[in-house]
Amino acid sequence: MYVVATPLGNLADLSPRAAQTLAMVAVIAAEDTRHSRPLLNHYGIRTPLLALHEHNEAAQATRLIERLRQGEDVALISDAGTPAISDPGQRLVAAAHAAGVSVVPMPGPCAAVAALCASGLPSARFAFEGFLPARAAARRAALSALVQEPRTLIFYEAPHRLLALLDDVATVFGDRPTALAKELTKVHEAVINGDATSLKAWLLAEPGRERGEFVLIVQGAPQQAPASDEIDALLGRLLAVLPLKQAVTAAVAVTDAPRNRVYRRALALQAAPAQPTLAPAGSRTGNRAPLDDVPEGEESPGSTGRGAR
Repeated sequence: MYVVATPLGNLADLSPRAAQTLAMVAVIAAEDTRHSRPLLNHYGIRTPLLALHEHNEAAQATRLIERLRQGEDVALISDAGTPAISDPGQRLVAAAHAAGVSVVPMPGPCAAVAALCASGLPSARFAFEGFLPARAAARRAALSALVQEPRTLIFYEAPHRLLALLDDVATVFGDRPTALAKELTKVHEAVINGDATSLKAWLLAEPGRERGEFVLIVQGAPQQAPASDEIDALLGRLLAVLPLKQAVTAAVAVTDAPRNRVYRRALALQAAPAQPTLAPAGSRTGNRAPLDDVPEGEESPGSTGRGAR
């Protein structure tokens, strides 16, 4: 079974390999056959289409798995972008794996990734949240649960709920850097940076701007630098059991502090003189050597010389 990514809007974005695969399989499972037919017609592909959407995926998966077991090749596509990413297909792919059917991905367009790479926001780590709940209270609760998330956040939203989403993002996340990607690869494509409030103002500045398909990117929560005493305490425990370099590497992984800073602190801790060990309160020997350690024939320090001989 082939999982084939299809264009977001520009038909030229279908890869030659994807077009060849769609032409040679026995059937194409499509989210909406009416939407996918123009793409296939553009490339002269006559492969039969079969509707697979959220309301019939379970039943269609059973039928398609049977066809796959009989040796037919099947392709899975969505209306736009990569199947199973906020689109139907995940249950069919899971069923194929359970049946021992080989699943072959055909990489290509994905709105979330396209928007992120064009946003200028941190992209090393990100969390894709897809569509948030439609109801206002549930949407705000979902956003509140992400307020401490350090990764860049990616959301999809329908145009009629976009303004309300921006209001909620402004309330929950404040003025964090945010980007809005509109109609990617299409005639009215735009990627706008700002914060939630300024992005809402941009949408309202011109009639019709709020129409289309949107991806919203929000920068993650700022990381608080750990205090020096916290780093020192951690390094103290690590240096007791690990060599210097390993202790520094572990401390950096735990704290996310700059390696140079952690390394300098580790060197300082190693160079610091050891603290004297005090005897428990009430001890008769204090810090003096025990009598058993005194060489034969010598008196212990502080001895009166009148002890038993």
